[in-house]
Amino acid sequence: MEKDQHIEFKPEKKVKKEPKKGSLLKDLIDGTFLTREKVLKQIPFVLFLAFLAILYTANQYQDEKILRKSVALQDTIKELRSEEITIASDLMYNSKQSEVLKTINDKGLGLEESTAPPKKIVIKKKDFE
Repeated sequence: MEKDQHIEFKPEKKVKKEPKKGSLLKDLIDGTFLTREKVLKQIPFVLFLAFLAILYTANQYQDEKILRKSVALQDTIKELRSEEITIASDLMYNSKQSEVLKTINDKGLGLEESTAPPKKIVIKKKDFE
């Protein structure tokens, strides 16, 4: 070989292989479908869609949790309202004059009912000027 002899290398042309129409199922099964250039370019978008799906699912779970808590609180409110009505009714019954008198006599406190009407106490205001 001579020193002056130049050897040129020609780059090989990449030939894009078009998949056969019948081989799509085979490509899906063996995974070569995922190595295609068009699919590789779409990976960021697919990952973004997967992130949105996860976010949507988490939001649904959070909404259901809040709804269950709201229903439980509404049930508690109904129970407390009925309890409040019962207690108010008992208080009104027990604060009647006849019931108060009966309770005093039962407990033997030695108190008597006043027969004189109450008197009004009037205090005159002094001018402090």
